[in-house]
Amino acid sequence: MQARSIATMIVGFVLFTASNTSAQGLADVRKMYDAGQYQQAVAAAQGAGDDARLVYLLAQSQQKLGHRDEARQMYSQLAARPDGDPWHDIGRSAVAQLGADAAGAVEAATQAAERGAAIPEAHYQRGIALSGKQDWAEAAAAFEKAAELDPSWADAHYYAGLAYSKNKRIDLMAQHFNTFLRLAPQSPSRAEVQSIMRTLGARH
Repeated sequence: MQARSIATMIVGFVLFTASNTSAQGLADVRKMYDAGQYQQAVAAAQGAGDDARLVYLLAQSQQKLGHRDEARQMYSQLAARPDGDPWHDIGRSAVAQLGADAAGAVEAATQAAERGAAIPEAHYQRGIALSGKQDWAEAAAAFEKAAELDPSWADAHYYAGLAYSKNKRIDLMAQHFNTFLRLAPQSPSRAEVQSIMRTLGARH
């Protein structure tokens, strides 16, 4: 009985360590991404393997670099996951988005958000897809949910701020943009965000 208890503790420790390592890896790559160091982010995330969150961030980094084919390949890797896996739908949505299939992108992302309600990227991808259809109210709500689930995700706050700016919700825009500026002080989007806030009379 004691041996089984020790074995259970060891397995639990290994799983905790693996999870913690993955989270740390994501945080490190995000710092590069947030600072506009997309090439470094790509290099750091190349060994992502089956870590869906890192694969998704790698694809976004490739998009920022203008490497659409490489981004599509990464999103397709997620889309190849089994039906029922929310990441399958996230990948499908992103591939559809790259292919200018706005309706397909929204449909797949909505399914991802329903199946993976606790996955920030599912709501974030839904926000991206809805933005493609200029449905700013629903997009803002989706980005808001992503930011709620992962408060340290600078991009979730950035896109929430953009969506709220389109809705003229200056209070909520300022809240998310200020959080974005705090989380990503070296972001290439910093000047753009500050300009939007000045134009719309928000304080920062």
